[in-house]
Amino acid sequence: MNLSLAAATIKRINYWLSEQKSIVAFQWSPIMWGSTWSFLIISISTYIITSATLHLLLLLIGRRRPIPLGPIPALHSLAMSLISATIFLGILSSAAAEIRDTRWIWQRSKTPFQWLLCFPIGTRPSGRVFFWSYVFYLSRFLHIFRTFLTILRRRTLSFFQLFNHSILICMSFLWLEFSQSFQVIAILLMTLVFTLVYGYRFWTEIGFRRARFPFVMNCHLIFLVCNLACHIGVLLLHFYKGGCNGMGAWFFNSVLNSFVLLIFLRSYVKTYYLIRENYFHVAASSISEVGDFVTSQTSNK
Repeated sequence: MNLSLAAATIKRINYWLSEQKSIVAFQWSPIMWGSTWSFLIISISTYIITSATLHLLLLLIGRRRPIPLGPIPALHSLAMSLISATIFLGILSSAAAEIRDTRWIWQRSKTPFQWLLCFPIGTRPSGRVFFWSYVFYLSRFLHIFRTFLTILRRRTLSFFQLFNHSILICMSFLWLEFSQSFQVIAILLMTLVFTLVYGYRFWTEIGFRRARFPFVMNCHLIFLVCNLACHIGVLLLHFYKGGCNGMGAWFFNSVLNSFVLLIFLRSYVKTYYLIRENYFHVAASSISEVGDFVTSQTSNK
């Protein structure tokens, strides 16, 4: 009885994640919210200008203490963790369904893992996988509120945070616009990392003890290493397996990812250097991530 109930529950969840009519019939088009180039440019510009303006206003009024935000940071972290987990399960279920339904077309030339990395030439942005790619794109606009919370609490504006959030919005738009290969693996990796990172931030923001190592930065490092390996895989498949769809957008994303990787590695090395110099300061701090500590330390030098 319990097994049949569990099977029925899983089947029901799977239906809502990958078999619902609106998911199966999804098609990226210019009439959808956020689907135009003008919207992309205006939204990213507005994000950068608003962040810089808020930072400058706090500097002008000379406020030294963090602005109390109550439960807002914790609620934001909880929301991002739950949304990321939902997208992870949704695109995982949808990818399995797409492989099941379309494998007969490409089974002689690709394995399922190769399909996840390399869409066949001519792939259109429609169906289950692209529905969840669109949801991921929309979730980036909730993600950027983290920047405003950091400015209000820490009185610092991180170039890396601005750059990284802007790049994520741009990349997720390009995935949809050009049916770019690799996006399924990228979304799976990112949503898994975001689920863990924001879950951890929620855990610390409600008062529980932080880890004794930079948990957030280590999660991002593992993601970037896996991301780099997958990019190499896409490149090999493109040249040796008949080509992958959306390689122009993939090349542009690869360049942007390279900048993110270089900036992150610089920050990662600096973090460990500062931890070794200020170990007890970091261990006793109540901040939600080591990145905030690094920013505050480096801005004073």
